[in-house]
Amino acid sequence: MARMEELYREGKVRAIGVSNFHMDRLIDLILHHDVTPAVNQIETHPFCQQVESAEFMKQHGVQIESWAPFAEGRNNMFQNEVLVSIANKHNKSVAQVILRWLTQRGIVAIPKSVHKERIMENFQIFDFELDQEDMNNIAALDTKQSLFFSHRDPEIVKWLCQRRLEI
Repeated sequence: MARMEELYREGKVRAIGVSNFHMDRLIDLILHHDVTPAVNQIETHPFCQQVESAEFMKQHGVQIESWAPFAEGRNNMFQNEVLVSIANKHNKSVAQVILRWLTQRGIVAIPKSVHKERIMENFQIFDFELDQEDMNNIAALDTKQSLFFSHRDPEIVKWLCQRRLEI
């Protein structure tokens, strides 16, 4: 982090971002460094909503960015009855509903796609708004669990570090 702060002070980078920092790690980073990260990318989607983390980051001036906004389609996300019903109500796709839901929560999302049609569709989320009932119905989907793995599991942390070193 010291080198990143140096690059920030030199004007060589405009911001510092982190990924997968839970609240305890993020506050430790904030309290022990001069530059607060501008963004923290964490798993955020209808099944893992990170409500407490989002509020914590907001209080500390850190923008939350959704990693895996569509959960890579896990839990049959695109066929989920609640999401399909909301999508039909607004004449939108489930993906558009999810992106709109994230946007209304103040969460940045950068969905991955290589298909021009889907990329264009992902931008068409500003011509409708989810009402409170929609937001509440999506909130009820939260399991508060990752659909991938625990970033707090020491074996997973070791595995991630080894992968990073192989790159």
